[in-house]
Amino acid sequence: MQIEPFEIAIADHELDDLRHRLRATRWAPATPAPAWQQGADSAWLRELASYWAGQFDWRAAERKLNRLPQFLADVNGQTVHFVHRRGAGHAPGFKPYPLVITHGWPGSFFEFHALLDQLCDPAAFGADPADAFDVVTPSLPGFAFSPAPAQAGMSAFQVADRWATLMRGLGYEHFGAQGGDLGAGVSIALAVRHPHAVDGIHLNFLPSSYEPATDADRQPLTPDEQDYLREKNDWAALEGGYAHLHGTKPLTVAASLNDSPLGLAAWIGEKFRAWSDCGGDIERVFSQDELLTNISLYWFTQCIGPAMQMYWENRLQPMRFADGQRVDTPLGFARFPKEINHPPRSWLERTFNVVQWSDMPEGGHFAAMEQPALLAAEIRKFFRPLRAKGG
Repeated sequence: MQIEPFEIAIADHELDDLRHRLRATRWAPATPAPAWQQGADSAWLRELASYWAGQFDWRAAERKLNRLPQFLADVNGQTVHFVHRRGAGHAPGFKPYPLVITHGWPGSFFEFHALLDQLCDPAAFGADPADAFDVVTPSLPGFAFSPAPAQAGMSAFQVADRWATLMRGLGYEHFGAQGGDLGAGVSIALAVRHPHAVDGIHLNFLPSSYEPATDADRQPLTPDEQDYLREKNDWAALEGGYAHLHGTKPLTVAASLNDSPLGLAAWIGEKFRAWSDCGGDIERVFSQDELLTNISLYWFTQCIGPAMQMYWENRLQPMRFADGQRVDTPLGFARFPKEINHPPRSWLERTFNVVQWSDMPEGGHFAAMEQPALLAAEIRKFFRPLRAKGG
């Protein structure tokens, strides 16, 4: 497997074009309504667009991103961009444990910038240096600097196959996996398709397409499970329009979002507010610079269309299990209070070997950005007994 170092270098004319488009925005008229009730708030968008066009320093963000050790690799015919940060050793012969962490939508590898510090150098945060990880954070195919797949069919299962190849190519015969959002599906698929290499998976989200293996006629739904399924359906009816569109007509909206930075910011920014533990004030949790670094990655790489198409592929290959099928790989789950769904433990135990379960005190869908210390502590705790195999 060929691996090459990579640095981000956005051309000056791309920055000029972005600023021109933002300043030439044609603002959509609307009937007055309470802020955020019908989607992205116009006043917030105007402020963000003004900052993006006049004050946001992409070059500073680029320098910060380039401090991460980034690479490109040809993995089974797919070019994959990834960060590979090695852990800080604490004694002669010590080997940090290898972990692949996968992002989702509307995130990117940038989501993990603070979590990487916590996982790779725990001693710097007062944690046990023996809990250090070698962390690999790939960009999903079609996201950021991983180009769009050349052929259809790149669902979570096919991504998992490439992650397993990537980890072997980096010298890791055994490793762990972690993820939320789309990354949770990839992590589950790794456990399903590569159980001899994957020691354990840790999740902070359950894919909405998950259906357990056990026949409900033999194991009736518990009251908690019934409440969960009802809440999930209610959420999908009011908040899930984006996912239905991504999964059925992604290229229609991609034509607009790839051409309008303001539209892209609205599409992504509204989710960072709605899905995070921000109490309605998005900048209480995410700075404008953080939001715009992530949004700019989507803009400059023109990846919004391919990113949405992964929903199409996952719809065709959902996370469903046959009656009697079990996934024996150990699983840990951190359930954050403002996550978009809250499955009970029993719902996962119908299929998975759940060995760690934590109800977190705060945080939402973007846990790695919102609560990196809390998430890192859960990951360290889960993988501690599995480290003997790693490497």
